[in-house]
Amino acid sequence: MLLKRLTEAYGVSGDEGDIRHILKEELSSSAEEVYTDALGNLFFRKGKGRSAKVMLAAHMDEVGLIVVGFEKSGLLRAHKVGSIDDRVLVSKPVVVGKNKVPGVIGAKAVHLQKPSERKKAIDIDNLYIDLGVRSQDEAEKLVNLGDYVALSTKTREAGENCLIGKAFDDRVGCFLLAELFKEDFALDVTVVFTVQEEIGLRGSGAAAYSVHPDMAIVVEGTSASDVVGTKEAAHATTLGGGPAITLMDASYIAPQKTIDLFVQTAEKLGIPYQFRRSTTSGTDAGKISQTHSGILTGLVSVPCRYIHSPASIVNLDDVQNTLRLLKGVLNVIAEGGISIEAATEKVK
Repeated sequence: MLLKRLTEAYGVSGDEGDIRHILKEELSSSAEEVYTDALGNLFFRKGKGRSAKVMLAAHMDEVGLIVVGFEKSGLLRAHKVGSIDDRVLVSKPVVVGKNKVPGVIGAKAVHLQKPSERKKAIDIDNLYIDLGVRSQDEAEKLVNLGDYVALSTKTREAGENCLIGKAFDDRVGCFLLAELFKEDFALDVTVVFTVQEEIGLRGSGAAAYSVHPDMAIVVEGTSASDVVGTKEAAHATTLGGGPAITLMDASYIAPQKTIDLFVQTAEKLGIPYQFRRSTTSGTDAGKISQTHSGILTGLVSVPCRYIHSPASIVNLDDVQNTLRLLKGVLNVIAEGGISIEAATEKVK
């Protein structure tokens, strides 16, 4: 299963090579052009010369850590790469560096902590990575300063048609774009798997500048906050509620015409949908929409509980309904051209 392969692979921001490799294996035979830019963004294109030029984007990278120092005991010190809650790190298995050296994130044992220490989360400065070695010399034979540290989680089925795993943000988007690209639309389509989204949306701007599409669609994994302690009215998205259409986030405000296109297509096809009701955090849509003189950009996401953690949950019905919506939208654009006003009229 491609989604399982993508989620179990390691690709901390700046080290997305393993994800690129999987996607090249999966999609190269379907593409007319395959290339990678200097930042590491991966491009697949087909339908060159057709009337409407559409860019689809999902980011390959995941949050993780990077090695910044060694203790004489052989323990490693690390800094965070991307936004991770310190509370989810203690005792989690990891792999370090190109050779995927296994380790565990450690901390002072609870028996040795002072009562005051037990009342607060242990921050990254008081955590370390244990490779099971006895000295700095042994550790330095295995890993180097600057090596990336990725959380290690096997993806597995759970509950009613759900998956538990890591990095659904945004390997679920990568999976969906891979499935879309295997089909043919009457469009000039470039699928871009971007890099370094988690540390500042760095890859997508360069990618959009290179492609310069008439329209872009970003596909994300986003927070599902339908859990204990969050009032229903404050749920950003709800697991099982269908694809989430973004109105606004910290980097982007959706044009009404793209919102209408998603909503009207979903309603015509009988696809359940919801609106993402959180305006925190940025996405690649923010960078893409501001490239050149501005690019018409839409953003749709798959709800995901416990995002940016070693174990998150997605609902496979949401995944499939997002795929159905994306197919419908591309077909509408193909029928109506890049004039979204004309395209949405065809949906009605």
